[in-house]
Amino acid sequence: MTSKSALELLYPFLHGKEQDPAAVDAALLHSIEEKARESRETNANFFAERATVLLGAAKALAAVYRRGGRMFTMGNGGSSCDASHVAVEFLHPITAGRPALAAINLTADVAMNFAVANDVGFEHVFVRQLIAHAREGDGLIGLSTSGNSANLIAAFVKAREMGLTTIGFSGGDGGKMTNVCDHCLVVPTMSVHRIQECHVAAYHILWDLVHTLLAGDRGSAIDKDVAA
Repeated sequence: MTSKSALELLYPFLHGKEQDPAAVDAALLHSIEEKARESRETNANFFAERATVLLGAAKALAAVYRRGGRMFTMGNGGSSCDASHVAVEFLHPITAGRPALAAINLTADVAMNFAVANDVGFEHVFVRQLIAHAREGDGLIGLSTSGNSANLIAAFVKAREMGLTTIGFSGGDGGKMTNVCDHCLVVPTMSVHRIQECHVAAYHILWDLVHTLLAGDRGSAIDKDVAA
């Protein structure tokens, strides 16, 4: 199937010689409504099915921070942007009264990643960094819409060997990631866009849950003011 014929199947109303602007707008508005509906349904299904897994992941990550560990994040392509986003949320919390928590984005060092990819293969770009930086008791979050990214799978395997807590974000049937993570959050759809949209919501909630679980360890701001 050519790219043109695929587009014609998705948007047949755009491929005539003459187009009625009003009809095209109506069709595109309908497309927007359908995609928005699909996004809402995907999110609803995911959180209905995976809420307990998400809570388990939050408890595990809170335990990492409670014992002085750090979190590492990783992903490829669009998921590398999510890996960066997760790390920023923990390092620079925008909610007042929540402290920064150690988070290291393994996708950030371009020179390191290209050096490893060039010399020993792209599969090793995250493994090499974990070997150098991670310690037993740390945590690792990896995002892959397929759950089959070779460099993520290799890193999760190494992380388990090193005694890290591992949390995966995937889609579809979860892929190989389901067998190498302590907690795997699988979005039940094959649509890459819907998976990534759901991942964003899930890791924002993960961030919030971790801070909520750690709040008791810090004590409330009011208690500290009174003590002072």
